[in-house]
Amino acid sequence: MLGKALLTVDAIGLLLGAPIADMSHSHIYNDRWPPHAKFHCGQTITLSVILGLGTLFFTWRSSFLSRSTPAPVAARVARDSLHAAVFTGTIYWLAGLAAVLFPGSAGIDPEFGPPETFPQAPVFTAFAGLAVLGWAYETLLH
Repeated sequence: MLGKALLTVDAIGLLLGAPIADMSHSHIYNDRWPPHAKFHCGQTITLSVILGLGTLFFTWRSSFLSRSTPAPVAARVARDSLHAAVFTGTIYWLAGLAAVLFPGSAGIDPEFGPPETFPQAPVFTAFAGLAVLGWAYETLLH
């Protein structure tokens, strides 16, 4: 259950993180951003929410199996669902960590801080870590 709780916290981060951080004056409401940049911001917000919903679904899917589901089938569904949950629960954060590797990108716009800083890195790493720890607890240690 601890592993599923960690995956759930990760999913909540996906569901709320991008909408809160990106629906702000530094992103979607930034008058300096061109329309296409705002399009990609909207794409990122939507992707984060969808991945959060997917992470929740796969984390708790096996809990809703019918009592008549044969034990071997239930065990396989539970295992496969947790593998899917760690995937959906980490890819957004890993993509965010990789984004600064693209030419001309930065973790923050100059008007909001030094462009060489990357304030998202600890948050992205922590949430990805929660997903991996939750998966490991449920699949390897449990």
